[in-house]
Amino acid sequence: MSAPIPESTRTATAPSRTGGLRRFVAQPTGALSLTVLLVFVVTGVFGPLFVDRPGGLGSEILQAPSSAHWFGTDDLGQDVFAQVVWGTRVSLTVGAAASGLAILIGTALGLMGAYSRRADAWITTVTDLMLSLPLLPLMIIVTAVAGPSILTLTVVIGLFSWPEVTRLIRSNGMVVVAMPYIDGARALGAGGWRIVTREVLPAVVPLVVVSVLLTAARAVISEAGLSFLGLGDPDSWSWGRIMLNAQRSGVLSTAWWQTLFPSLAILLLVLAATVAGVRFNDSRDPRLKDR
Repeated sequence: MSAPIPESTRTATAPSRTGGLRRFVAQPTGALSLTVLLVFVVTGVFGPLFVDRPGGLGSEILQAPSSAHWFGTDDLGQDVFAQVVWGTRVSLTVGAAASGLAILIGTALGLMGAYSRRADAWITTVTDLMLSLPLLPLMIIVTAVAGPSILTLTVVIGLFSWPEVTRLIRSNGMVVVAMPYIDGARALGAGGWRIVTREVLPAVVPLVVVSVLLTAARAVISEAGLSFLGLGDPDSWSWGRIMLNAQRSGVLSTAWWQTLFPSLAILLLVLAATVAGVRFNDSRDPRLKDR
């Protein structure tokens, strides 16, 4: 049975997570980006409870934004604001689930490659191969073959998004593996599984948080792009489907509001997630503690 690793040895080599979180929230851009993300989450979770699902035919066709219809109406008389609210839930669900799948695969392979030199050779090869492939055409082909659905979009985007996570976790995990307290853990009889899960993984958790935000942002863009190409779930609203309907009805140049508001939603979500990830990563730098 291996002896426990002295806590002082680990804390001396690991940055303060609570201090980094306080610095992140204290930054105006960090707090603002987090607020925007929370607004999207609240809208996606609770919005459909208060806004009726868009459907059917309405009498007010292609109405510009007004007090009656904040985001205007489409060529069927449906309220664009309701479409954006209902699309928020689907877009966030696909983004979060696809990001979770990519993080799970990428973190596992990254930690394995960082600790095991034998596994690192083939993990690096597969990762480089995946990064060199044209992902969008492959996602289009796989989604078209599997059939459009929310599950298909989630799995396809997740399975094509893990290489960036693997490379990030592997490179930083190798730094942690080379630290003295890892050698101390081996000397005390700790096995590879314990070292990876109890020593290396906690050290790279902040990077996992950053990867979740950035990967989710890319997943939302991918979902919108695939849905705009007609590969989304035809029975569910998403931001990409709203723009697809505008393109199919031929009102892209006239009913500008039908594409403007879902595009702004995508822009704000991606920008907030990216800024939050960058600022959270910066806040972990101990040199910024006094700034």
